Amino acid sequence: MQSPGYDVKDMLVAETSLGLVFATNLFINKEPANPDNVVTIFDYFGGRPAMALDGATYEYPSLQIRVRNRTQSEAWRIIYGIYTSLHGRAKETWNGSVYEVIQSVGGPALLDWDDNDRCRLILNLNIQRNAG
Repeated sequence: MQSPGYDVKDMLVAETSLGLVFATNLFINKEPANPDNVVTIFDYFGGRPAMALDGATYEYPSLQIRVRNRTQSEAWRIIYGIYTSLHGRAKETWNGSVYEVIQSVGGPALLDWDDNDRCRLILNLNIQRNAG
């Protein structure tokens, strides 16, 4: 099993309309200084895991997705595409983990403008996955 960030990376790459390519404009847990226009997925803790009576372990991790772009309107277009692609996804298996549901904590939001005048937007997601 791998971190949910890697599975969500695969979901976003499969959504070809987003134009995301891993290690080119899509990264996990470390945002590079370049290129200017990138999407980064950050794993962070969520809720505690739960054991079901059938022996399954349900995990409740969370992710933050950050879109950085020179153009605010393009950043909003990208993050809204990510939001509509991920929010409400349910009953999908990726890399051996069953994603029961992915839910946005809220809509996309402005984080800030970085020191290089690039717009940064964020989207926070809660996940329920069956870890087996």
